[in-house]
Amino acid sequence: MLIAADKHGVFRLRDDFVAPFARRPVPWGFGALSWVTYMRTYSRDGEQWWQTCRRVIEGMFTVQRVHCLQNGRPWDEARANAFAEDGYRRMFDFRWTPPGRGLWIMGTPFMYERGGAALNNCGFVSTAGLAADFSGPFLWMFRMSMLGVGVGFDTRGRNTVTIHAPRRAPEAHVVEDSREGWAGALARCLGAYTAGGALPAGWDCSRLRPRGSRLKSFGGYASGPDPLREMLESLQSLYDAYAGRKADARLIVDTMNIIGRCVVAGGIRRSAQIAFGDPADTQFLDLKGDARKVLEYRWASNNSVFAERGMDYSETARRTVANGEPGYLWLGNARAFGRLADPPDGRDEPAAGSNPCAEQTLWDRELCCLVETYPARHADLADYLRTLRIAYQYAKTVTLLPVEDARSNEVVRRNRRIGCSMTGVVQAINRFGERAFFGWCEDAYRRVQRLDEEYSGWLGVPRSIKTTSVKPSGTVSLLAGATPGVHWAQAPFYIRRVRVSADHPLAAMCRDAGYHVEPDAYATGAAVVSFPMRVDHAGRSQAEVPLREKIELAARMQHYWSDNQVSCTAGFDPRTERDEVARVLAEYDGRIKAVAFLPVRAHGYRQPPYETVSEGRYRAMTAGLRPLRGMLEHEEQLEARFCEGEVCERPLPR
Repeated sequence: MLIAADKHGVFRLRDDFVAPFARRPVPWGFGALSWVTYMRTYSRDGEQWWQTCRRVIEGMFTVQRVHCLQNGRPWDEARANAFAEDGYRRMFDFRWTPPGRGLWIMGTPFMYERGGAALNNCGFVSTAGLAADFSGPFLWMFRMSMLGVGVGFDTRGRNTVTIHAPRRAPEAHVVEDSREGWAGALARCLGAYTAGGALPAGWDCSRLRPRGSRLKSFGGYASGPDPLREMLESLQSLYDAYAGRKADARLIVDTMNIIGRCVVAGGIRRSAQIAFGDPADTQFLDLKGDARKVLEYRWASNNSVFAERGMDYSETARRTVANGEPGYLWLGNARAFGRLADPPDGRDEPAAGSNPCAEQTLWDRELCCLVETYPARHADLADYLRTLRIAYQYAKTVTLLPVEDARSNEVVRRNRRIGCSMTGVVQAINRFGERAFFGWCEDAYRRVQRLDEEYSGWLGVPRSIKTTSVKPSGTVSLLAGATPGVHWAQAPFYIRRVRVSADHPLAAMCRDAGYHVEPDAYATGAAVVSFPMRVDHAGRSQAEVPLREKIELAARMQHYWSDNQVSCTAGFDPRTERDEVARVLAEYDGRIKAVAFLPVRAHGYRQPPYETVSEGRYRAMTAGLRPLRGMLEHEEQLEARFCEGEVCERPLPR
């Protein structure tokens, strides 16, 4: 075991403290949709929310306990119990939550046996060293993605390696039934084209467990061998066509995207990718122009550029207006600054990129854990500051866990980077007022710095290089009924549609409870469930907010709160705001670190995933609803139909 809980003992909450929560109603923010999201995505083996909270709290305090006892640091069981019980209450009530990775892995045997990689949301790997180690960045991407980490990568290593026609071996390569076995097959495939290895006569996947087998340690179900075979065959076809040519940006991105497609097909849907390229590299900029390749595998990454302050944005903005890409990362800003309210300090100068949602600056092969806080669910600032203590503790605790990659271990232990995130920002502003809320941000940021000084000293580890961010959130925000990150809600009242197999238990469960369930207009054998939604403190809908105001909110959060970054996907109307994109890039490139755009068009689809409705229609749809009854198991195939964020889901094409 990487975590010696068997030697030092595990932390346990008192049974008499936890027992009342088993009978307490869960304050799901979006009612039935929140429960469905939790059960299908985060509940392990049918556990209930009170049990998930217990697993998470006991897991994080066990890690602290083991660290202290192993390293001769002081450990006070009574003090730990007081903090743990307060943290449990606040998690149960959705004042804070771990990220989705934490809800799934924290406190499980997998964590104790395999360490902390799977608890991290974020990672980045650079291809700058391809000439020395071609397969290394791709293998790192594969291993981390299979653990659910969202990974960013760059194209810095383009045109430094020549692809060779491979030698052929007479025997097949036997793939072992493990993540290491899958990674070994990928290493052999890539090595045959770049390192003088031999390509096997075939890929023997007979040892892999069949599709649908339960994964006892990590949780979920096996995908079977088909995604691996498809990945290896696609890579062979791609690299055969490159024999005698340099590995350019297209080959780098396509290799990463083919790997990403394999991981998604394997059931780890949240393994997102982002590719960073040179804004002058037209080959990179036009990768999403090939519709066939996009449908095949290039959908797997969002493509962004390393922007520079003062650059000419006209050409990249033209592409952004057309299809939403590229996005923009000002790495110079991210390296030089923490919060933009503070003077530059240059502590992050080695930063090489970011995670897929661009809220975390990251060094090569760095991992980072984020944690969610929900300011709008608090009574006042003092209440929120108490929540920040447990949220900060969670993220810092994850940095104590070893990971299996030695280079990642080194950079994580040095930087101790974390991301205490706020979500539901618009709701908090609408509830407390702009002046009060940004005052909260100032006070809360100072609170996190004091906590980092206190806890780093107690634990005997370095201060965190950066501590705060705004992530876009996603399915986790659905549990709490929060608007995602800095984004506005779809509307105060709307319908959220979920597509499922017609024979899935959820369809019958919802129909029996009075929800509208109908056949999918675009897919045979599928059904569409309509969940009526009400957003507390929503204010205006996202369609009513001008593009410039969306960017301004991101800039203010970068100024007052986030010393990492603010993830912002700014929707714009291409009919009336197309010229605004280049203008806001030029005007805000000194006030933000990253931004992406989404052209919002009339979709013309039946059964869209989001549909704004009046309060009257919402009340009519909810009048006869009854509680959902039954159980839902974790379901990757149901999850895989949807993107996690509010802005990227698309219905099936007509």
